[in-house]
Amino acid sequence: MDRLLNALTVLSGVLLLFVLVSVRRAHIRVEYSVSWLLAAAALLILSRSRGLLEAAAHKLGLSDPPLALLLVVGCLFLVMFYRFSVIISKLRDDNIALAQRLAILEYHLQTLRDGRTHV
Repeated sequence: MDRLLNALTVLSGVLLLFVLVSVRRAHIRVEYSVSWLLAAAALLILSRSRGLLEAAAHKLGLSDPPLALLLVVGCLFLVMFYRFSVIISKLRDDNIALAQRLAILEYHLQTLRDGRTHV
């Protein structure tokens, strides 16, 4: 059990560092990095506080606290992936609308240019 918790602690530390480096290099926007930082911090806190982890395992009806940790983290990441899917879907819709507006503006601009050359 201790090896698994230590591995999860290292994993959460690596995730924290990876997100911070990505923000510093502008690979990820700050508003999106907050979710990842909170998830990594939750993983770090749960992997280091045995009492809290055992209480969570008891509440979930699990006999193994690390299994409870993996279940909580899995659910947390599932929620994050859903949130980012919603954001990506909205951005895609906005991108399509923007492309359509640009096409309409180019059409009007071309119409104006054609009208001036015939006059």
